[in-house]
Amino acid sequence: MSPGFGPSADPNLAAARLPARVRLRWIWTLALFLFQLVCAAVFLVDMLSSLFDFRSTPISWSVREMLELGAACGLLGGLGLAAWLLADAVRSRHLAEARLRRVAGDFGALLQERFTEWGLTAAERDVALFVIKGFTTGEIAGLRKTSEGTVKAQTAAIYRKADVMGRAQLLSVFIEELLIGLPEPERRNPAEPAIPFADRVARLRERG
Repeated sequence: MSPGFGPSADPNLAAARLPARVRLRWIWTLALFLFQLVCAAVFLVDMLSSLFDFRSTPISWSVREMLELGAACGLLGGLGLAAWLLADAVRSRHLAEARLRRVAGDFGALLQERFTEWGLTAAERDVALFVIKGFTTGEIAGLRKTSEGTVKAQTAAIYRKADVMGRAQLLSVFIEELLIGLPEPERRNPAEPAIPFADRVARLRERG
């Protein structure tokens, strides 16, 4: 397992990386939960004392009214917090969908840029898209209404022009480019330098 990820990762470090908005939301949620828990505990003790008569001095009306007012405020606060969390969840979903659409658009532009750089024909571009999507040779032949031999020849031409050895290496070219700019995983040896992009692609091709 990569260092810095999974169960072996430092939980304190992971908590420190939480966005400030998320930490604030959890703090308010915990505070409101504790407040409501205290109010519920006081009411429960008061009712049990009246039922089983294990306390000689009942709660005064002024204290009871303050507790009821606090409980009402806690309920209203819980309602407001629930509405806020719901709105935040909807907003986060819309943001994630927008990011996904942007990434999909960037990936499509990257595909066309590389296809043009490699000099793929229109037919080879279609076949390359099917290959990247995971279709088999037979499936591609059926979709394009052509023979499997033609698809194999076009696939071989794509791999040759892209300077890769197969489907996995073709995918790795695009995955590596999409990962550019993301932070490197934490290393066991902090003095170990980051691996350049060209070297990572070369290693992937060697493993392929």
